[in-house]
Amino acid sequence: MRNSDLLRPEQGWACPDRIRIPAPPRREQALLLRSLSGVARFFGRAELPHIFPVMGINGRLFWPWLVFASQMMPFGRLPATDREKAILRVAWHCRSRYEWGQHVEMALKVGVSDQEIVEMTKPSMEIANCDDQLLAATCDQLCHQRLVDEENWIALNKRYTQKQVIELTMLVGHYVMVAGLLVNAGIELEPASEKVLQDFYERLPSMRGG
Repeated sequence: MRNSDLLRPEQGWACPDRIRIPAPPRREQALLLRSLSGVARFFGRAELPHIFPVMGINGRLFWPWLVFASQMMPFGRLPATDREKAILRVAWHCRSRYEWGQHVEMALKVGVSDQEIVEMTKPSMEIANCDDQLLAATCDQLCHQRLVDEENWIALNKRYTQKQVIELTMLVGHYVMVAGLLVNAGIELEPASEKVLQDFYERLPSMRGG
C-alpha cells in the first residue's frame, strides 16, 4: 500500500503484509510467458501483467477464465469508457490497488478524463454527470446488496440494451471476483502501470486548483 497515493478508499487499500502468492520463477514461466506475451499485446499491454503468471499457476482455471474475460474486454458491447468507469468503481469498493491502478491506465487510454476518474471515487449522489451517477449507483448496489433498485433498473434499461445490462451486471461481479484474488495474493502493480498511476496523482493538485 502506498501512503503517498492522493486518492485512497476511506479504509485504505486492502493488502496482506507480504506477497502470499508469488509469481513462479521465470524458468517455470517460460512456456506460459511465450503463450501470454501475445495475449498481453492483444489486451493492449506493453508488458505482461503480474496477474497472468499468478493466475496461470492454476492453468485449469486460467485458460477458460481468459476466454470468458475477453468477452467483456476487449470484445465487450458496453462503451469502453463506461466499462472502465464501472471497473474503477468496483476496484474502489474492493480496495484493490492493483485493479485500481491497472484500470486507471486503461481508462485513460480509452478517453476517460482525470476528472471522471476522480468522480468514480465519490458518493454516487455527488457525481455531476447523470449517466455516471447511474453507473456508480448501479455498481454500488451490485457490490453491496446484489439487487439493483427498481428506479435504477428502469434507468439502466433506457440507457443500455438488455444485452448490455446483462453484461454490466456480470462485469461488476467478475471484477469483484478478480479483486478478491488480487488483494489476497498481494499482487503488485507493474512499474509501467505504477508510473501512469503516479503521473495521474501528480496532476490532481493542478486539477483541483492547488
